[in-house]
Amino acid sequence: MSVLDVDVLIVGAGPVGLFGAYYAGVRGLRTAVVDSLSQVGGQVSAMYPEKEIYDIAGFPAVSGRRLIANLVEQAAPYRPAYVLGEEAQRLEHAPGGVLVVKTSGGTEITARAVVVTGGIGTFTPRPLPAGEEFLGRGLEYFVPDAVGYAGKDVVVVGGGDSAVDWALMLHPIASSVTLVHRRAAFRAHHGSVEQLKAAPVEIVTNAQVTAAHGGDQLERVELSTGETLPCERLVAALGFTANLGPLREWGLDLHDNRHLVVDSAMRTNVPGIFAAGDIADYDGKVRLIAVGFGEVATAVNNAAVHIDPAAQLFPGHSTDNPAPV
Repeated sequence: MSVLDVDVLIVGAGPVGLFGAYYAGVRGLRTAVVDSLSQVGGQVSAMYPEKEIYDIAGFPAVSGRRLIANLVEQAAPYRPAYVLGEEAQRLEHAPGGVLVVKTSGGTEITARAVVVTGGIGTFTPRPLPAGEEFLGRGLEYFVPDAVGYAGKDVVVVGGGDSAVDWALMLHPIASSVTLVHRRAAFRAHHGSVEQLKAAPVEIVTNAQVTAAHGGDQLERVELSTGETLPCERLVAALGFTANLGPLREWGLDLHDNRHLVVDSAMRTNVPGIFAAGDIADYDGKVRLIAVGFGEVATAVNNAAVHIDPAAQLFPGHSTDNPAPV
């Protein structure tokens, strides 16, 4: 069992959680970030990594992938500990107001405060009906790094933004890219679909992957049309299910059974637990990434005072405290 002892645990490694990791570093707090997904970025990385985002202050446009990379780089000097591919499950209260969170992977994290930035809850990829036995050996639900796809025969399954984005991203480096969708119509943004149609990507509609074959690694897939495709990398972009999962057992006040109720300091009803981003709820809430950035800064600063009542709520301006090199 792995054990971590930190000042602040951030539950959720989406953009708001990553900015929270940076801000906790600014406050001199030791920080861990846990997420059920195997990569950072939350909904942004899972659903629209190549889409341009236009409402981030200071960026006329920034792709989801670039935004996440920048946030990771921003937090990096403070060395947050990332616990990825593990769901925050059990919460225990230790003496002195200490919180102990145990994960699905057996990690035990002791913290003086917890900031929940889990977006709309735990993300679970919708499984591909055929080929699950090749998970990690050719089948993936994310494309965290395109390097492993260079020179490979790639099949992308799905019709949403993620599927189209990944097909567009991979075709310049892959040997071949085929997109397979079970319908004729796509859910993805119209402009992206038009780009896809103009790209050297084979599009197969009204079809599904029915079988996958290979040895140690995936080699080919069969379609419901009877066609067999060479396939060294299979990307299943079939969407995700999301729910609060074990957070429902933490004794937190919920609104609409989906969001955590907070006050103006981003405090929940459980002492030491704060929330920010899409998962947080209060009167007048606006669910935007830009709003979440401000909320998590508020949450972390109030967490710092919760941990040390003698601490100042306002940390000063970043220009007066440059990040460590």
